[in-house]
Amino acid sequence: MSTSATASVSTHILDTSIGRPAAAVAVRLAARSGGGGDAPWTALGGSATDTDGRCKDLPELPEGTTHVRLDFDTETYFANEHSFEKQAEAQQDAPRVRDSGVFFPEVAITFAVTPGEHYHVPLLLNPFGYSVYRGS
Repeated sequence: MSTSATASVSTHILDTSIGRPAAAVAVRLAARSGGGGDAPWTALGGSATDTDGRCKDLPELPEGTTHVRLDFDTETYFANEHSFEKQAEAQQDAPRVRDSGVFFPEVAITFAVTPGEHYHVPLLLNPFGYSVYRGS
């Protein structure tokens, strides 16, 4: 365990519908201090995933952070001409046409943190579902 007074966060996204990293996904970071759900969220800023699906430059968490929220803009990612339709063409078994738009236009992941710990939160994403876990 680190001796830092704050927790740190990193994330990456894998588009499981194509088996590749999800690039250019906007990610926003928010934090709150104190227990319970009554504390207000403080927007800390954001970034976007790189070509490897990693978001390497998320803002630092303020001292005293107890909860973190990552918001992923999945609607823009799936609407992008470089994502689903073009990539589906390269995959014979991928659906060619999606139903009425993106099912999950955003994914919001909220989790508790402990000072001095690092939290890597991978998002496994496809047009109709997602999974998330605490990585290493």
